[in-house]
Amino acid sequence: MYGEFTTVAGEQKLMVTRRFPDEPSEAASEPTPPSAPSQGQNVARIGRPPAPTQPPVPQSPPLDPHNPSQHPARVSRRALTHRPSQHMPRTLAQVLNDANDSVVRGDLSDFTPQPTGFDPLDGLIGGGLRKTELVLLGGAQGIGKTIAALQMARNIAMRPDQFAFYISYEHTETHLMNRLLCLESVNPPEIDTRNGLKLKDLFDIIISQRARELLGRDTTKSGSLQTILREHPKTSMALARLNKYADRLIMVKASPAVTTLSAIREMTARLAEATSGNLTVFVDYLQKVAIYPERAENEEDKVTIVVEGLKDIALSLNIPVLSIVAADREGLKAKRLHLFHLRGSSALDYECDIAIIMNNKYQVLAKDHISFNPYAAQQFRNWVVFTVEKNRAGRAMMDMEFQLHAPFFAFDPRGQEVRQQLIDDKIIES
Repeated sequence: MYGEFTTVAGEQKLMVTRRFPDEPSEAASEPTPPSAPSQGQNVARIGRPPAPTQPPVPQSPPLDPHNPSQHPARVSRRALTHRPSQHMPRTLAQVLNDANDSVVRGDLSDFTPQPTGFDPLDGLIGGGLRKTELVLLGGAQGIGKTIAALQMARNIAMRPDQFAFYISYEHTETHLMNRLLCLESVNPPEIDTRNGLKLKDLFDIIISQRARELLGRDTTKSGSLQTILREHPKTSMALARLNKYADRLIMVKASPAVTTLSAIREMTARLAEATSGNLTVFVDYLQKVAIYPERAENEEDKVTIVVEGLKDIALSLNIPVLSIVAADREGLKAKRLHLFHLRGSSALDYECDIAIIMNNKYQVLAKDHISFNPYAAQQFRNWVVFTVEKNRAGRAMMDMEFQLHAPFFAFDPRGQEVRQQLIDDKIIES
């Protein structure tokens, strides 16, 4: 141990800092935070009475808006980490001590990224989504941004100790559920499209079964949606796969008029506390997040406020945040979309840790290159190039490609490095 004097309110006090011990510190021997809810718990019931057969989800006491110590972010951070306030100065020795205590307790979450399930992409960004980091996923309309983000959320929620929170300004929770049923019918990464279920197929199965019951042609009287899906041969396996993570994928239909940045912060803080910090947040999409009581002078100013707020959520709650970003009008006219084509690009570039830009492969092939074959290139219309344009933890401007199965709302996560020449590339094949 060693000591140093510091002056607080005119008094001299001794600040004692421990060196690394061989055994856990007294702080480490304190009771650990509540474990994450089991698979049977429905975290989405936060704020509602839990079902009788389910154990209650840990609840936070009502927050006093006039008490700074009960700010949602601070409540969650204190409950999750047993660390001193992140807004208080600490010596490097204290930081090392806290990290050492975490490792001694077996808590390696700060060192373990959450793989997105898109294997080659995870290899480029350091293994997956990391705590405190903001990842942006940009692209033009219809390129598959929501498909990719929802599939990543599903992949994370598939792990028994992890939860995903998907905030959608574009689709209802029911529509997202139907998309996931279609995705599960092809079962990534196997991608068996022979048994694939399209949205129309799913709706036809549900409507026809209910019609037979109402007309008296089916006397089983199954009635419920789950019974129909469970008993139909084309949907039974998809439902079984979806149920494996149904309690760990939390969704909310956001509204640009109601779901403000502050509301996202509060919801995320409560979920992070209830899941012991094992949470990844997805925002679909950034430019639709409302701000209040802040006022923006223009679209650029609003994007700056939102992206700074999302980055602060990732930092203060110690969780990964992935947000979809839309392209601006000029970007949609470009032959190949880049980070600087996104709305509010200067703030996005500054605040994010990783930026991934999606382009249709056929559209960005260098068609004037000597090796370009227009007939062979047709096969690339269903492939999407993921370009890591910013990467604070590794190499940037790397291109990976993934095949999109749009009718089933799924990517084949077994991608590969792009071998063909793309426009805007500086390296010319010989």
